[in-house]
Amino acid sequence: MRKRLSKLVIALVATATLLPASMAGAACAAVSGEGRETTAGRGINWGPCEEDPAVECGTLAVPVDWARPYGRTLDLALARRKATDPSARIGSLLTNPGGPGGSGVNDVLRAPSFSDEIRRRFDIVGYDPRGVARSNAVVCSASVYNRMPDPIMRSQADHDRWTAYARELRADCRQRTGPVYDHVDSASVARDMDAIRAALGERKLTSYGVSYGTLAQQMYAELFPQRVRAMVLDSNMDHSLGVREFQESEAATVEDSFDEFAAWCDRDADCALHGRDVRQVWQGLIGRAERGELHYPGVTDRPLSAHNLLWLGVVLNEGPAWRQLARTLLALDGGPVPPDLPPPPGNGPVSGELAELPTAVLCEDYDLSVRSYAEYAELMRGVNRLAPDMRYNPMPMGDMPICQNHPVGNPQHRLRYTGSAPLLVGNSLHDPDTPYTWSANVARQLGPKAVLLTYEGWGHGVYGMTECTTRAMDDYLISLTVPARGSRCPAEEPQR
Repeated sequence: MRKRLSKLVIALVATATLLPASMAGAACAAVSGEGRETTAGRGINWGPCEEDPAVECGTLAVPVDWARPYGRTLDLALARRKATDPSARIGSLLTNPGGPGGSGVNDVLRAPSFSDEIRRRFDIVGYDPRGVARSNAVVCSASVYNRMPDPIMRSQADHDRWTAYARELRADCRQRTGPVYDHVDSASVARDMDAIRAALGERKLTSYGVSYGTLAQQMYAELFPQRVRAMVLDSNMDHSLGVREFQESEAATVEDSFDEFAAWCDRDADCALHGRDVRQVWQGLIGRAERGELHYPGVTDRPLSAHNLLWLGVVLNEGPAWRQLARTLLALDGGPVPPDLPPPPGNGPVSGELAELPTAVLCEDYDLSVRSYAEYAELMRGVNRLAPDMRYNPMPMGDMPICQNHPVGNPQHRLRYTGSAPLLVGNSLHDPDTPYTWSANVARQLGPKAVLLTYEGWGHGVYGMTECTTRAMDDYLISLTVPARGSRCPAEEPQR
């Protein structure tokens, strides 16, 4: 396990490695508070993005291994939309869309979904975290990736097969990716965030992260508590959970979202399955998938597995997109194929020479190994009891075998935040990906400076969900005004 640098050493490294030797003294003064970093963009080579010249793209060199700050470097990819009103500009807002595997650069290129007032007051800066997309993505040989066993184990032989395969896949991905492979954990990403902050010329960090992006923010709050200006942690990961608690809470939350969908379908005539027993339709589809008799509309070369079918219950509850989910289930049950049919759910074989594997990030942040099939089967029985319709959450359950015996660079632990800046944590009550309990736990762990904002509705990621949630987060980012403790935003019925 890699030893963490002291906070002082990390602070010096994060700034000094961005500057020429002649400026090292000034950097040290700025870090210690005796001076100020005033040159915006130092260390980032900005230029118009090919995809959209109105957006600036750039790279920033950071150490591959922060424990060896003068060793190899990697180039982080960044994109920036400047504040629309320079006279009202507060600073830079660093964003992370989560995943793992989400591209912050792509988010900015798509015109980030922040309010007009946030775009007026902040430069919106997105980055591809190390190991993702343009920032030295974790890649593997497609030929090895495409031999991935069925994600669900049914015997000790399956456990043995997965243990051997995970070792082979890890070796292949490490060889294809290079030394970055061993340093894609969220604590390393947090140190990258501080390097970006310094390169942007910001004395303190203002950031927004959603889903997996919250984990790097949590690590930042631990490592650099006095460098936080404002931090919105939207739909949080809980880094204190062991494998059982992790999988059981994920199963319970995706089952809860399925329950909410079924209840909506019972009460709303716009549901394509209104008047039918939604759970019976769902169980019938799962049975056909288990027998190899279910095909996704338009996909004739392979049947839809039961595991991949479960993904529909996740991704179409994230919006949530209940009308689309009902139309899709009806199409699978022999009904008309809707024009808004989503792509086939789940994972499948890839073409070409390489396959990206952002799951490696999860494997370095969470120890999800199980020692035997008996332990796996006991875990599976527990999640099945909690999720009689969904059975389990296919996202973490499918990732778990890949992480079998994977080295963990950022082990699970309870958070410790000693900073003075208030933090804003938010979550919906019915989130299929990150349970509400995770954000509640994170807020408790962060201590009295953290305030939990509850959205009483559905979906994943509460910024932009309603005027209430957006206004609360905007007010905090702009004026550092946090909602009162116990603040809740009322649910608004989904329109999709």
